[in-house]
Order: sequence, then structure tokens, then C-alpha cells
Amino acid sequence: MKIDKEFCHPAHPNHKLRLEYTEIPFNCDGCKEAGIGLKYKCTQCEFDLHKACAVASPTITHPFYKKCEFRFCYRPPGTVMRICDACGDDVLGFVYHCYRCGFDLHPCCANLPQILDDGENNLYLYLKVSSPCHRCGGKGAGWSYRSECKNYNLHVSCVKQLLVESWQAMYLNVDKNKVREIQTRIPKLKGSMLNHPKGRQAKVKKYSQMASGAINVIVSAILGDPTAIIAAVVGGLMPK
Repeated sequence: MKIDKEFCHPAHPNHKLRLEYTEIPFNCDGCKEAGIGLKYKCTQCEFDLHKACAVASPTITHPFYKKCEFRFCYRPPGTVMRICDACGDDVLGFVYHCYRCGFDLHPCCANLPQILDDGENNLYLYLKVSSPCHRCGGKGAGWSYRSECKNYNLHVSCVKQLLVESWQAMYLNVDKNKVREIQTRIPKLKGSMLNHPKGRQAKVKKYSQMASGAINVIVSAILGDPTAIIAAVVGGLMPK
């Protein structure tokens, strides 16, 4: 598929948007969600769009909702607050909506790959999982990525929340105590190795390494640019 480096968008008709790459977090003026990497930008108005939002297809289907046809909307339909069925966050702007079933998906959530490769293991996207999320411990609704070994799960919503909090701490000069609080949000598997016999320490260490790789690659996909480069950049922002 050919990617235009510059074009006019209906949501911002007065000026052309130019494709560029950034390693600095931005807020998409289309879906109102966080982004990094490839974006379409108006240099005159500081207007930004995820690539997924800028070149969104008029209609899409999704394997999780086989009876649905999602239509792209520039604003949430109706008067009631709508929720993304993938991540559970509010829908505040661009959205894919199924008028038949009422489901909603942020454009970047709708484009999340079914399979991600963290360099060593595959991560599979699930509509829901029965095992607890590695971060929040919950088993509730919401899409999750699960490791190939099925021992590691992460809610899409949990990774998004952690990411935004980390960015706020780094770019908005949040109090250092808040930074330390954020850095405790991801369980420290290495620390828990002290509680295991030596025979199990190698397995726990492996899961810890898997967790780090998984978070990096999931974050890159959520931001609308699932590339190894973005994963590495975001990895530098995440708590160690």
C-alpha cells in the first residue's frame, strides 16, 4: 500500500499534513490517544494524527467480532459516552463503530496485530483470558496479549495506563515521589527470585526477561507503529 508523504485531511482541511517520524510522545488530535513514531503533522497548527487515524479505512472487520462491520466515524455516535471495547478507555474522537452491535474500537486498537514477536517469543492477542494480568492481577474484560507459553498476560488497557503515567512523570515534571510510585507498578520478578529455590530461579529469570520484551513490543503496537525501533525507544521510557 502506497503511503502519501503529504495530503489534505477532512478533519484539518485548511493545511496539508506531512508524514514524519518522532521519538517524542504526542497526543493524536483525531482519536485523542497517545502516540509515538510515524504521524501526520501540520507544522502550522501543531495538529497531529496517528498514521492509523490519518489513513483509516471507511469500513473494517475484526476477527473478534465476526458479525460486525465497523464504520469509521470522526466523532463518537450518539449522545452517550462510548467506551473502546478493546482497552476500556473513553472514546473521545475518531472511532470505528458497529451500528448493528454497538461495539467501538479506537483506530489504533482496531489495528493491533493478532501476533507480536518480541524477539524470542510470540505474543497472541486474545479477546479475554482466564489467567490474571501480570500488572493488575485482574481477569476482567478487555483485550490481552498472552505469551506463547501462556504464563504471561498483559491487558492492553494496563500497558496504556502505565505508559501515559510514565510519560507524565518524565515530560510534565511530575513530583519525584510520583515517579517512584509509577516505577513500582510492574511486578519485579527478579526480586521474587529470592523466595524461590535455586532450581526455580532460572525459570523466574526467564519470565522476567520475557516480561520486559513483551511490554516493549505491546507498547509499540498500541501507539500505532508496531516496529522494533519504536519498541526500543519506548523501552527506554519504561521503568526498569
